[in-house]
Amino acid sequence: MANVPEYFGSLVFDDRVMKANLSAPVYQSLKKTIDEGAQLDLSVANAVAIAMKDWAVAHGATHYTHWFQPLTGITAEKHDSFISPSPDGGVIMEFSGKELIKGEPDASSFPNGGLRATFEARGYTAWDPTSYAFIKGKTLCIPTAFCSYGGQALDKKTPLLRSMEALNKQALRILRLFGNDTAKCVRSSVGPEQEYFLITKEMYDQRPDLRFTGRTLFGAKPPKGQEMDDHYFGVIKPRVEAFMEDLNDQLWKLGILAKTEHNEVAPAQHELAPIYTTTNIATDQNQLTMEIMQKVAAKHGLVCLLHEKPFAGVNGSGKHNNWSIATDSGQNLLSPGETPYENAQFLLFLCAVIKAVDDYQDLLRLSVATAGNDHRLGANEAPPAVVSIFVGDELGAVLEAIETGTPYKGAEKTQMTLGVDVLPKFNRDTTDRNRTSPFAFTGNKFEFRMLGSSNSIACANIMLNAAVAESLRIYANRLEQAEDFETTLNSMIRKTIKDHKNIIFNGNGYDESWIREATEKRGLLNYRTTPDCMPHLMDKKNVEMLTAHGVYSEDELRSRCDIMLENYCKTVVIEGNTMVDMAKTQIIPAVETYAADVARSGAAKKALDPTLACSYEAGLVKKLSEFTDSAAMRTRELEEALARLKVAEDVVGESILIRDTVLPAMEHLRKVCDEAETLTARSYWPFPTYGDLLFSVR
Repeated sequence: MANVPEYFGSLVFDDRVMKANLSAPVYQSLKKTIDEGAQLDLSVANAVAIAMKDWAVAHGATHYTHWFQPLTGITAEKHDSFISPSPDGGVIMEFSGKELIKGEPDASSFPNGGLRATFEARGYTAWDPTSYAFIKGKTLCIPTAFCSYGGQALDKKTPLLRSMEALNKQALRILRLFGNDTAKCVRSSVGPEQEYFLITKEMYDQRPDLRFTGRTLFGAKPPKGQEMDDHYFGVIKPRVEAFMEDLNDQLWKLGILAKTEHNEVAPAQHELAPIYTTTNIATDQNQLTMEIMQKVAAKHGLVCLLHEKPFAGVNGSGKHNNWSIATDSGQNLLSPGETPYENAQFLLFLCAVIKAVDDYQDLLRLSVATAGNDHRLGANEAPPAVVSIFVGDELGAVLEAIETGTPYKGAEKTQMTLGVDVLPKFNRDTTDRNRTSPFAFTGNKFEFRMLGSSNSIACANIMLNAAVAESLRIYANRLEQAEDFETTLNSMIRKTIKDHKNIIFNGNGYDESWIREATEKRGLLNYRTTPDCMPHLMDKKNVEMLTAHGVYSEDELRSRCDIMLENYCKTVVIEGNTMVDMAKTQIIPAVETYAADVARSGAAKKALDPTLACSYEAGLVKKLSEFTDSAAMRTRELEEALARLKVAEDVVGESILIRDTVLPAMEHLRKVCDEAETLTARSYWPFPTYGDLLFSVR
């Protein structure tokens, strides 16, 4: 068996490979581009391209692709071979710096929100040297940004890189004020935990709803669900263990730091957690992880479900975004320090995050808004739609003491000032983990728990990076003009805590009293659905902040708003049409057939002995007939609701119609059909039940 350290990253053109295959001057120049953003020289690109091609061909690659992340939410790739004709009629393997740096995929066939017309097809992919190239199958994959002919970003990577640069710029201003002249850059880092379900391919193929939408649109509750909590951290079943072993091997070869794996709460649900890395790389690797999960599952006769709520009544799947910021030397800026000055810096960065989350609750909420995640938020260990911050009792008491200017009771009533600071005694693991909190401080990072399992983590981190950059910009502007740095700093930290304490909540996020308190007393936002929150992307304060930091242009923001709402509408329409089809062609005929057979059985008994009451048969046939009539009526209502969408004037209006008419009609139809399932003999039901799906993998 191969030794993991020996093959880890074997399919990645990483720093080790570059150092071994590039000349010292080329390597140093490329490192300067990666680490400091220096401009890439074409001669360096040519040298890198030759080395990259030779390495890839030696590993069996025949093609290369510019691997990018369009606004579909998944990755895209167009493969070109390395071959070029030679004079003798053969071929040679070539790859130039020009081919490495730039590609030209079609820009009009991807979602663009009006940025491109169909006849304006030209688009560009541009190499992102900060994310390592890798080999997938026989193809060298080069991570790239994707933009239109006019330069507008048509992907998720470009705004993410912009947001990271905005955060870096403002964080360095703060560090310089604290006397740190050695830090070259500040990067945000992420460790995204990934939840998923595994079911058998055989049963998946029998469920049109899973095949078309990724979630079950019908399904009665099984006799057993997750009530016993026996699946969570339970013994991993052999078939799942084999999948996990294979998955780890594939991920480790691609340099992905897959660390933790375990059974999750719901039956058939599992989780994989990586070690954190730079946000840009973490985003690329998470997209790759989801792709590899599905491919490896197929090899094992399984299907990996990444929908946020594939099964009603049990936990949905999220993606916990563990976010922190650190200097290039490794100093975590969200870790309490060892001196009062270090802790003043920690408190300022902590306050910057608190202010950012409060000021831009709407951006964080809409960054995770999808039709699937709307079903997940608010129950079963998913946080509510109301954004709040959990800091724990101890840090909460520290912040309260600073705000009020009173002694901090947790450390012998020591006064909380810059000169006498007790935070060196603050233990990073003294707080409990609050699973109901959307945004929880966990000692040296924040865990943003609202992301859905199929979401790209780019969107949430773009908004988080940008919002924190804005807080730091405001702080830096004030501190750079301050006559007395320490007095101004102390006053600013205290004011932030006072102004934004409403966003801090350490209690149960599921409690209805909290939702009322949050919205009625604290003035927090409660955008429960995608149509509720997505239009707020274009609110003046949001447009001004995101454009001021160069993260998006106003046109790019408008395009994203339209694309996300259009995706929401298309998703629900597909679900609605699938429900209509399943009800009309599978469920109603199955119940009708069963009712007819029961009626014949009763009639046959009656014919043999007229004195028999046959009350069971008669009662069951009556109930089943009522169900089929009701299901037929509810199906017509859903069809009519879907038809009414044609009158919507724009995508915002369509999304509201879907929220208010289509989704309730879908819920009514499901309720009737799920009840009918409980009365229909198993042999008649047209597809696998929840019990089959959730407990089939052994």
